[in-house]
Amino acid sequence: MPSPLWPYVTPGIPDDLFDRLPGIPMSKRELRLLLLAQLRLTPDGVVWDIGAGTGTIPVECGLLCPQGRILAIERDEDVAKLIRRNCDRFSVNNVEVIEGNAPECLKDLPQKPHRVCIEGGRPIREILHQVWPYLPLEGRIVATAANLENLYAISECFAQLQVRNIEVVQSSVNRLEKRGTHQVFAPLEPLFILSGEKLE
Repeated sequence: MPSPLWPYVTPGIPDDLFDRLPGIPMSKRELRLLLLAQLRLTPDGVVWDIGAGTGTIPVECGLLCPQGRILAIERDEDVAKLIRRNCDRFSVNNVEVIEGNAPECLKDLPQKPHRVCIEGGRPIREILHQVWPYLPLEGRIVATAANLENLYAISECFAQLQVRNIEVVQSSVNRLEKRGTHQVFAPLEPLFILSGEKLE
């Protein structure tokens, strides 16, 4: 059932509809759409979002796949509460927020994933290597890199893990913004989105 706050079947919730906390990163709408496209969600699949931040990806996944189950992994208690608030704002009830540090907490998660989304920094190499055994055949993994170090680390891990059907997308998005009396196109921070499948 669509949320009263976002009564549409399409993804792409405007950023300002989400509750925020200062300093907590949020996947901007246009980048979120790219992430969701690379996840290739299934109606009743299980999604792990590691480092869920504001909770934009879990909310969008929950709305798109009401029969699915989304596990939002977040180590900070206040941020975990923020994710729950955003799920409540959009009447999403199929997201479970897991408070814990990845990769240590992964072994305790109640269900194995069909899709994994890893955003941002953290020990990305260790997380990728620990997540991989939990993915079933034809499972997909999506990871983001905002800097050269993470891009290299993810690429190297994908090669070591023999990830198949790899795709790499670099975003280049500009938004029209009002500044003073003028409207200008302001760029969002570029992001690399790497995705692939487990086929053997």
